[in-house]
Amino acid sequence: MLKQHTEISQLEPQCIWKFFDHICSIPHPSKHEEALATFIVSWAESKGLEVKRDQVGNVFIKKPAAPGMENKKPVVLQAHIDMVPQKNNDTDHNFVTDPIRPYVDDGWVTATGTTLGADNGIGMASCLAVLDSDDIQHGPLEVLLTIDEEAGMTGAFGLQPGWLEGEILLNTDSEQEGEIYMGCAGGVDASITVNIERQSAQHDGDYHTITIKGLRGGHSGVDIHTGRANANKLLTRFLKNHAGDLGLQLVDFKGGSLRNAIPREATATVVVPKDKLVALQTALQRFESTLKQELQAIETTLCVELNAAIDQLEPMTSQSQHLVLSVMNACPNGVVRMSDDIPGVVETSLNMGVVTSTQDKVEVLCLIRSLMDSGRIDVEGTLRSLAELAGAQIEFSGAYPGWKPEPESDILVIFRQMYERTYGKKPDIMVIHAGLECGLFKEPYPNMDMISFGPTIKFPHSPDEKVEIASVGLYWQQMKGILENIPNKD
Repeated sequence: MLKQHTEISQLEPQCIWKFFDHICSIPHPSKHEEALATFIVSWAESKGLEVKRDQVGNVFIKKPAAPGMENKKPVVLQAHIDMVPQKNNDTDHNFVTDPIRPYVDDGWVTATGTTLGADNGIGMASCLAVLDSDDIQHGPLEVLLTIDEEAGMTGAFGLQPGWLEGEILLNTDSEQEGEIYMGCAGGVDASITVNIERQSAQHDGDYHTITIKGLRGGHSGVDIHTGRANANKLLTRFLKNHAGDLGLQLVDFKGGSLRNAIPREATATVVVPKDKLVALQTALQRFESTLKQELQAIETTLCVELNAAIDQLEPMTSQSQHLVLSVMNACPNGVVRMSDDIPGVVETSLNMGVVTSTQDKVEVLCLIRSLMDSGRIDVEGTLRSLAELAGAQIEFSGAYPGWKPEPESDILVIFRQMYERTYGKKPDIMVIHAGLECGLFKEPYPNMDMISFGPTIKFPHSPDEKVEIASVGLYWQQMKGILENIPNKD
């Protein structure tokens, strides 16, 4: 019996929400999923289900077919265990030790000051709900729960041939009810490192921090085309345009926290000449006003702050400062190209996600996404050229393939027909500009027939994340409907 933690456990369908409520109670950010994985294994074993784990930590659970359904094609239900840890600046929350605090808000479930983890916690909860059920008609069933999807797809990369027996895979990591996904973008991480030198302050000045915050942020794939501002780019813009006139000496720059989340906040520590402080305050006020005019339809809570700071490292030399700001200012960001084949879908994009500084270097971490390998390679070339011009180092890592669309896949046709019978309308067949694990699953299981679907989740990868309660009910109807309509084995 699952313990009730919050009010969401009483929502309908309760079979899903009770599991999601429990999932929220166990911390599970990327790289720290073991406590939740251990709970799931123990729970499945208590149900008498067959459970195993592979060498990277993925969880596999097997359930026999319902009576009379033994001849159906075996199905794999799939979700990832981890969640993106993002919080508001004024929220006191440790994702490794503290539970998520969900609550109901006008037809949606959201969290108090943090990401909710509906991505992919609702999908995971639905998989457990199917395992827990005794009234759903389904054939031979497996559940695959992968680790570390959000921070590197470690679980999907580590999936080996022979662990799965299913012929059909239902990925539950999509975020719009009424849309079925048949393909997704691939991607690669790019890390640009600028070596820097430091020197004593060149004038009589004080340390201050300049912070841009209050941006909406969001998913660097799903939301990249929405015009949401990147805090790293905005702060770089100000420094590049005003550091010279104001005599600012850059000490430190840090912005963003995940390469797959649009940065919501960025902070630079600078040494400000005493006689330029008022001019800096005036310039920042003008900059904030300009940004609010430019972004008034999107970034309604944007804020620029100047605060006194304690002396830290020595500032960068003028040459190092020039290189750092030039690299960040010239780094592409946002949509690179829209797809010619799929209207309204981004083909290639880049997110300048995380900037960090140390004593002797500044690192800029970007995530390139593309539906086409050639598009990804083209952007890699652009960044490589930028690094070469600046005398910086660049490394590419964690490349993962896209999921090539198969418009006539058997399971896609079956889902579409089931949806039309149930709702009297056609679902939208989509390709998503985000990294689903399906592309990686195709490596060890090339003949696996796959689709992805899910409830409506807004603003994933940001503290504004929320899931629509009504859509979870529709999603559950679809899950049961597709399982009941799986064809017989050949």
